[in-house]
Amino acid sequence: MPHSSLRRTGAFRRVALLSALACGILVVLVVSGSTGMVRVGLADAARLVIGHLIPGMPWMTDGSLTPLQDQAVWQFRLPRALLAGISGAGLALAGAIMQVVVRNPLAEPYILGVSSGASVGAVLVIVGGSAAAAGLGLSGAAFLGAMLAGILVVFLARRRGELSPTRMILAGVALGSLLSAVTSYLTLTTDAQNVVSIMFFLLGSVSAATMSSLPIPAVALLVSCAAALALARPMNALLSGDESALAVGVRTTRLRALLLVIASLLTGVVVAVSGGIGFVGLVVPHAARMLVGSDHRRMLPVTVLAGALFLMVADLLARTVAVPTEIPLGVLTAFVGAPFFLWLMRRGGERAGFDR
Repeated sequence: MPHSSLRRTGAFRRVALLSALACGILVVLVVSGSTGMVRVGLADAARLVIGHLIPGMPWMTDGSLTPLQDQAVWQFRLPRALLAGISGAGLALAGAIMQVVVRNPLAEPYILGVSSGASVGAVLVIVGGSAAAAGLGLSGAAFLGAMLAGILVVFLARRRGELSPTRMILAGVALGSLLSAVTSYLTLTTDAQNVVSIMFFLLGSVSAATMSSLPIPAVALLVSCAAALALARPMNALLSGDESALAVGVRTTRLRALLLVIASLLTGVVVAVSGGIGFVGLVVPHAARMLVGSDHRRMLPVTVLAGALFLMVADLLARTVAVPTEIPLGVLTAFVGAPFFLWLMRRGGERAGFDR
């Protein structure tokens, strides 16, 4: 088959994959809107959402649905599904970026201690109130903790002006262990009524999502996506090794620092609004590489959409499989991510997935 035909076939498959992921997100969004204690049909849930987005369409809001149904879909179910999608996309993108920074497909946002920093900030607010975190609320303290952890990892990993991937991993693991110990100490020494809130935050949830909680993580995701796509070619060069990247004009130290800032910012924002949700940044980027290869110009869009779909499905399962109890998102993602992590290690070690 001619080379041009192969390229057209590959492009068609990528477009088909992206379209399928987008359609899947829309389907899960409608199913999430119709699922819950207040019964709403699939068609009715879609009508409610479209009626709010496009006012003045009488066939969308004909009065057949009660205010309780409208409130359940628009104010509770839709925001949490959207926040799950934004959080999943953000964590998946951060994981893809982090794996380039340390050149290891087993890496994810939490390996560098960023989520542990966010957890310390959030737990400080839960335990001691906003005064314990310089007047910041829970989300603000979590975001600040994540950013400080990311900055500290960069500081510890620098040696003679260079950023070493190995030193970043070691610094991240050590810092994450230290910050996790701080979180455990705060949890053990606080009042009993605070422990449930702390554990629920650490395990991850989007149950408290509202429309007002969506803009900040959505903007952070859009900015990070734009930045990552603009850096796709240098990221490809970095995967081939520092010497090869330097040979084509990539400033590896500056690029690693910039990518780490983007990943830390994205992870901090997501953890601030949805808590600690692990393994999304590990599972989704690697699955995207298996589907479309390691070229970040093709892989990143698939990663973002697949991450959104993955966590939206996980959230739908979290509130339906054990009704009336809601399972924290981190528990479900660990059921998927931990076996995947073990399989990935056995499959090919630290270079698995980057050779495609």
